[in-house]
Amino acid sequence: MNRALLTAFVLTLAVPAAAPAIAQETLSPEQVTAFNAAVVDFNAGQKAQQAGDHAGALAKYEAALPAIRAAVAAQPDNIDYVSFLANALYLTGAANAGAQKMDAVAPLYEESLPLWRKVVAAKPADGQSKMILSSLLIQVANAKLGQQDKAGALAYYNEALPIARQAVATAPNPQNRNLLLGGLIGASQASDDPAIKEEAATLSKAMLADGSVDAANKPAAEILGAAPPAT
Repeated sequence: MNRALLTAFVLTLAVPAAAPAIAQETLSPEQVTAFNAAVVDFNAGQKAQQAGDHAGALAKYEAALPAIRAAVAAQPDNIDYVSFLANALYLTGAANAGAQKMDAVAPLYEESLPLWRKVVAAKPADGQSKMILSSLLIQVANAKLGQQDKAGALAYYNEALPIARQAVATAPNPQNRNLLLGGLIGASQASDDPAIKEEAATLSKAMLADGSVDAANKPAAEILGAAPPAT
């Protein structure tokens, strides 16, 4: 799995101030108390993660997750709760990666995908959420590709690539281009589609030429960039 992508887009997130009050409408007093404690744990987890204490962050995130999941189960259409759980799962996955617990990462990211899709659908102008969704789709696809599940991987790559292409079209910065390149590299390994392979090779050559390819993508980009055109 691409370690550069695993740590990309770690956010400084704020829990919506109205969330505990909303919870009181459908949650028991015990659940409200647990949710409020989860907010505290989540914020403490972020501080630990930002300080490089991945084990400490992981402990706080794991303590927070049950109450956040319960809030989403009680109010599945509350986009603040959905976004909160999506972010909590995402950051728990990143903390696991930082703590070298790599087997735990992909399941957390896969659990978060329906939530991120819901966030993107509710906030179509939120480019950051789209980039996180694309990144997570690629990471889950990479994990499946690593298990030789090419069909499963390709489904996720195919969902991620249009989002990544749109991001590059809007803002062709190195971060966006490397995200797209990472997806194309994986998709070219999961698919026999010559168009994908050609797109991956073309972008590899361009990014190698201008020096914008990152360290994670560079080995595969060098191979693709040296390959003859797909036929």
